[in-house]
Amino acid sequence: MRSALLVCDRAALLKHLRGRFAINWHGDHGAPHWARVRNNGLMIAATTGANMAVVELFAFFHDSCRVNEYTDHDHGKRGADLALKLHGRMFEASGEEMKLLVEACTGHSNGHTEADITVQTCWDADRLDLGRVGIRPHPKYLCTAVAKDAGVLKGAYLRSVR
Repeated sequence: MRSALLVCDRAALLKHLRGRFAINWHGDHGAPHWARVRNNGLMIAATTGANMAVVELFAFFHDSCRVNEYTDHDHGKRGADLALKLHGRMFEASGEEMKLLVEACTGHSNGHTEADITVQTCWDADRLDLGRVGIRPHPKYLCTAVAKDAGVLKGAYLRSVR
C-alpha cells in the first residue's frame, strides 16, 4: 500500500484544476465535494488496503471536467483524460496506478460495484457523499463492507448535508 502523500505539489495541482474548472468551485461537484471524497476514500482505504495515492488522485480528478452540475455523462472520462495529460508533469504515478485511476474516474457514475479494491474504494468514497444532492447512500450501491457499515453511512451522510 502506498502512502497517502502524493508525489506532487497538491496546491499547484489544485490551482491548475481550479483554473480550468467550468462550474461553481464551491458547488455540488466542486472543491468541498472533492475534500469529502478524499476524506471518505482515505478512511475506507485504511481498512480495505486500497492504494491511497490513487484514492487521493481520484478525489481531485473524478469531477474536475464537469461542464454542468446535472447530467454530464462523459465527465468521468474527461477527468481521466486530464489525469493522463497531467501525469508526469504535475504528479507521479506508476502505470498500474494510472490504470486504476482511469478506471475509477471513467466508471464512477455508472453504478458498478465490481472492480479492483482500489477502484471500489474510490467509487464508495464518491457515493458516500450523495447527501449533498439530496440522495441518501444505500448499501446496495456500495462496494466495500466498510462503506456499507451503518455508522460509516450515517457519518458520511451527515458530513455531506452540512
